[in-house]
Amino acid sequence: MTLIVVLVLAILVVGLGVGAVALVSGRRQPKAPPRQAPTGTILEEERASRATEEPLPGPQVTTLERPDGTASRLVRLRQRLARSQGGLGRSLLALLSRDRLDESTWEDIEDTLLTADVGVGPTQELVERLRTRMRVDGVSASDAGTVLREELLALVDPTMDRRIGVTGADGSPGVVLVVGVNGSGKTTSVGKLARVLVAEDKSVVLGAADTFRAAASEQLSTWGERVGVDVVTGPEGSDPASVAFDSVRTGVERGVDVVVVDTAGRLQNKAGLMDELGKVKRVVEKQAPVTEVLLVLDATTGQNGLVQARVFRDVVDVTGIVLTKLDGSAKGGIVVAVQRELGVPVKLVGVGEGPDDLAPFDAETFVEALLDQGA
Repeated sequence: MTLIVVLVLAILVVGLGVGAVALVSGRRQPKAPPRQAPTGTILEEERASRATEEPLPGPQVTTLERPDGTASRLVRLRQRLARSQGGLGRSLLALLSRDRLDESTWEDIEDTLLTADVGVGPTQELVERLRTRMRVDGVSASDAGTVLREELLALVDPTMDRRIGVTGADGSPGVVLVVGVNGSGKTTSVGKLARVLVAEDKSVVLGAADTFRAAASEQLSTWGERVGVDVVTGPEGSDPASVAFDSVRTGVERGVDVVVVDTAGRLQNKAGLMDELGKVKRVVEKQAPVTEVLLVLDATTGQNGLVQARVFRDVVDVTGIVLTKLDGSAKGGIVVAVQRELGVPVKLVGVGEGPDDLAPFDAETFVEALLDQGA
């Protein structure tokens, strides 16, 4: 009996201890407040955050350039030619203005013309005409400048038709093939010619048929993008005739005014490559007649450029000349020499590195720049 009482008392003591501990624990750890509902979802919070940021930029709008017109190009042509070529005219005028025009003076005049790349034939012709007018006609030294201007103008020949053939027949576009060796400025001249045509409000398609030169297509595409002109291209190393054909076909389908094709310009002394150029012309004419073949020559090559001119003339029937780099170390007499060699006019001249530094050639502007009269 005593043992039972002791056990009961022990159980009561243990129970009371546990209850006390639970009571103390409940006081030290208050019940957590109920969890409040979130004010918004993660997506809504991100949207709110983005609303305070700068708006994303929209699609970029390309601003097309407006090329210079013919008038401003001619002004620039005269100014730059006067700076680079005026020495020729001044040297000739100084010789002709001497009190006595003896044989030594005439030899100096001839040497000056030959040094300026005028060529032997044209030089002899000009010297003979000057001798006749100065001696036989009794022209005074004070009038030497007028005589020199007239004879130089006759030598450059202002009667040549220097218009670029950009008008097709029966509604087809004009087709201009641009030929020349790599390094002459051919592809750049095509891009600049596109600007000349755009300035005249003509619609243009360019053909990047110089598929053998790395980055030629990209270079031409850049020129086209600046004035809103489409460029037809092909894979590097593809058939130039195929690209030229597609270019003209595109121009016909779109009804544009002019298609200008930049042709392959590898070494002209390889017969196979020149045959390839002839093929380009034949293939193109299955779509539309070629209205102009422009040969690009680097004016700084002087008489060496005439060798190139002869070969291209025999292959593609050149109708006009583009002289590049005429404002540099080039000698102005090359204008006369190349016209005499090919029997076709210089139609465009490059007088700088700017995008609008390709100008229509004007005989009177050229001669006045040589003589530096009023420039």
